[in-house]
Amino acid sequence: MTTPPRVIALVGSTASGKSSVAHSFALQRGDVEILSVDSMTVYRGMDIGTAKPTKAEQREVRYHLLDLVDASESYSVAEFQRTAREALTDIANRQKIALLVGGTGLYGRAIIDNFTMPGEYPELRASLTARAEIELPTMFQELAERDPSAAEKIEPTNARRVVRALEVILGSGELFSSFGPGLQSYFDADIPQVGIQPSLEAVDAAIDQRYRSWIEAGLVDEVRALRDSPHGLSRTAAQAVGYKELLPFLEGESDLESCVQAATLATRQLVRRQRAWFRRDPRIEWFEKAEEVTNRLSTLVG
Repeated sequence: MTTPPRVIALVGSTASGKSSVAHSFALQRGDVEILSVDSMTVYRGMDIGTAKPTKAEQREVRYHLLDLVDASESYSVAEFQRTAREALTDIANRQKIALLVGGTGLYGRAIIDNFTMPGEYPELRASLTARAEIELPTMFQELAERDPSAAEKIEPTNARRVVRALEVILGSGELFSSFGPGLQSYFDADIPQVGIQPSLEAVDAAIDQRYRSWIEAGLVDEVRALRDSPHGLSRTAAQAVGYKELLPFLEGESDLESCVQAATLATRQLVRRQRAWFRRDPRIEWFEKAEEVTNRLSTLVG
């Protein structure tokens, strides 16, 4: 008799309704704990604009991988992977079921496909980051010469990724493209994936509604507090969609409504990138309605 899997992934874009489905399912079951697979909910103080579970929700269901670092700190996929593995071990030892939930595709695949992550070289990264401010085109050309396969997958203007690739190449002496099975390869995995994908029209409407509700709930003050904190925002946290678009308002460079429209537009664009990412993975079972997802999750856990 086959033992039902004890780890399942629920994937979907921003504003697809996956978090609500996951919470309701875990609350109903009682033996399910949620691992948040999101590159921004790891930051303390980024609560409203990341749709982070409320304190009340966290009392109802046990959540993992939230509030791991201050928003002024850097946080990498490798660090996330290590922390996720520790959480999964803890959940397994207590004979609970782990439900991975999130829209950050790379973070999810680092767990599902157990990627071998390259090392980190902070001092080298710092020097490359400073250099990228004035020599990014030259650095991209250097990357293309050293590791053509990696360069093909990186936009020449994406300083963060160019720096990371060169950091690994120079720090480890190995090609950046040599790590992991490759994002375009989809092997059999022990963790089944269930996807929720409502219509784009429904998601776009949800984006508009919830962002305005976040503004009413105090998102502007949340962004202001993060901006004015002693150490500011890390490079990664500063790129959070829905946060960076409010900075022109706080700086007196734009009106609030224009910033809200910019944020909702950026979120719609993010959704389309996320959907394209997940659609490339043939292992995901897709459903449109929440009740269909819940039924499939119930079948998987037994």
